[in-house]
Amino acid sequence: MSRKFDVIVVGAGPAGMSSAIRLRTFGLSVLVVDEQPGPGGQLWRNIEGVAGSPLGQILGKEYESGASVAADFRACGAVYEPDTQVWQLEPSWRVFLRRDGKTESVEAREIVLATGAQERPAPFPGWTLPGVMPVGGAQILLKNARQIPEGPTWVVGSGPLPILYMAQVIRAGGTIEGWLDTSAPGEWRRTLPWLRAAFRGRKDILKGLVWLNQIKRSGTRRIRGVQSFRALGEGRLQELEYTLSSGVTRRVCVNALLVHEGVVPSVHVTRSLGLQHHWSHQQNCLVPTLDIWGRGSIAGISVAGDGAGIGGGLAACARGEIAALGIAFRVGLLEQKKADALALPLRLRLERLLGIRPMLDALYPPPQHLVSPADETIVCRCEELTAGDIRKAAALASPGMNQLKAFTRAGMGPCQGRQCGYTIANIIASEQKRQVTQQDFYRIRPPLKPVTLGEIISLRADD
Repeated sequence: MSRKFDVIVVGAGPAGMSSAIRLRTFGLSVLVVDEQPGPGGQLWRNIEGVAGSPLGQILGKEYESGASVAADFRACGAVYEPDTQVWQLEPSWRVFLRRDGKTESVEAREIVLATGAQERPAPFPGWTLPGVMPVGGAQILLKNARQIPEGPTWVVGSGPLPILYMAQVIRAGGTIEGWLDTSAPGEWRRTLPWLRAAFRGRKDILKGLVWLNQIKRSGTRRIRGVQSFRALGEGRLQELEYTLSSGVTRRVCVNALLVHEGVVPSVHVTRSLGLQHHWSHQQNCLVPTLDIWGRGSIAGISVAGDGAGIGGGLAACARGEIAALGIAFRVGLLEQKKADALALPLRLRLERLLGIRPMLDALYPPPQHLVSPADETIVCRCEELTAGDIRKAAALASPGMNQLKAFTRAGMGPCQGRQCGYTIANIIASEQKRQVTQQDFYRIRPPLKPVTLGEIISLRADD
């Protein structure tokens, strides 16, 4: 017989842990599955091994605050299974899991998807060369293995994460030689409509200013007004070439190039289930359409954390607890009046934490090269398709994304469009003279993650 739980939580980051902790206070049986070896998600990755150490101090107080949440999660009584992938969900709800080369199905009354966010794909010429990686990936190496880049290191991009990471590397004794700041000019003018709302997030703004000061004092070159750039090398990254708005082109030797252009909600699972989504004009991405409790358009599915819209770790915790209260209300463990009373302080906290988001979105809009990469730029890494390949196919009978997938195989690789979907949607929309919001997006088909025939065979007969 399949194991059965009241609730299965997918993801053990801030939202998933907070949701599980609150669900257990109502006596609900909870299974938490996560792909990582320990709780914490991307934000608090390896928190149990790092908190209280010198590295924890380098990573900062907000990172170390995850230690208490992880401790409460360990003690709450939820069944926690790390190193576990979800490769399919079926209505009613049956969740198919993959772990240690075997698979099984587990049943639940409710599902909480706390799958977090992913870095927005940022294709540019040469981004597939060894030596080029996302800033988020470099930060994972810092948290997991205490590694900082050696040799000439440059950062390309904008947003809070590159600024935080550069400050962390500098505090750890490393150096960042240069930073191509891709922020659009006139950013502070764009933020004026949001300054009043962002005032409640002034502590976060001050933290950012401190990080910028640390970067400046370290001697890192900050270069603005960059019109285009490319990574160059034979077999691996060797040089970075960039052109300024003045027309001047320069080359520098580079050993590591770290890139970041913001994060977007991870909607792969929610789209595979057919939940309703809408286009966020602030964050330029798809976001699940949810009610005030975080419940999606299909009964039994709740979404919490950055997967419900980018807000950061503390906002994810609040969303996780609100989703748990919503489930307790729906299964009859809370009356509506009591549920509303318990949710009110969480909603107020969430509103305060999200107050700074519109200003940040105005400060760091996606740059033009993400929307319209040069023809020679590889946009689908799995199938090695360039932007030029996509433009040629888009001109044939005006296909949508799923037709274009059949024409070119774009989005058929292991990532299933996670890394190319938004770029290809923008290219097609541009070629067909329409808004990206009018574009269809890839249909997601099972399995959600690669699974072997041997693992499928390991399913019990009743599964």
